[in-house]
Amino acid sequence: MFDTHVNLHGDVFADDLNEVLERARDAGVSKFLAICDRLDSLPAIHSIVDANSDMWCSAGIHPHHSKDFTDFEPEQLKAYADLDKTVAIGETGLDFHYGYSDEDVQVTSFRKHISVARDAGLPLIIHSRNADDLMGEILQDEMAKGHFQPLLHCYTGGQKLADLALELGAYFSVSGILSFKNAHDVRSVIRSIPLEKIVLETDCPYLAPVPMRGRRNEPAFLQYVCAALASLVERPVEEVAELTFKSAEALFPKAKTPA
Repeated sequence: MFDTHVNLHGDVFADDLNEVLERARDAGVSKFLAICDRLDSLPAIHSIVDANSDMWCSAGIHPHHSKDFTDFEPEQLKAYADLDKTVAIGETGLDFHYGYSDEDVQVTSFRKHISVARDAGLPLIIHSRNADDLMGEILQDEMAKGHFQPLLHCYTGGQKLADLALELGAYFSVSGILSFKNAHDVRSVIRSIPLEKIVLETDCPYLAPVPMRGRRNEPAFLQYVCAALASLVERPVEEVAELTFKSAEALFPKAKTPA
């Protein structure tokens, strides 16, 4: 399996990161994508990915933190995009649920990320929460300027945005939310998405799946996300693991394990 969204550079994993990674490998996770939340996190992220041949990273600014980087230029992000271990741009996008950054600041940052992803030819990891209509408008507008590859991560949006994003060639990642008892709407939308357009993620240390809910999430728990998706689409777990792995490799072609 390929865990396409891990957050490993914080204090949560500072004391036992190596053990966490070994448990994940034992559970069948053979590739990891470490996500960047803000540019000043990149040194810590690179120290982790450079020490692990089965791990790569993204470069970007989470919408929550866009207020802290209002003067960043696309050229700064492009410099990180050119590094061998950088296989995606983001996490970026829109989050109007918490409103930690003003809407206009988030939109400006998001559009800059899209520009870099387009120019660098890297997939764009998109966070979208309570912003379906504007997200759809921006994706359509930016795609008209030139192609880029969207990944709507940890998708919890509505059917309308999912349908529009599919028309634009987007991928979707599913997390432990898929296994939550009351996530009926999420399961309904994910069921409508072709399996070859879905990849797996834990978003650890957040959103631990059933039966680990309430605990610190870690990449080893990706097996339960895979099981939840397999149950939803009524396919064998092994088949879903293989298909989502192949889709993730197609989405992140720079994430190649050294010979």
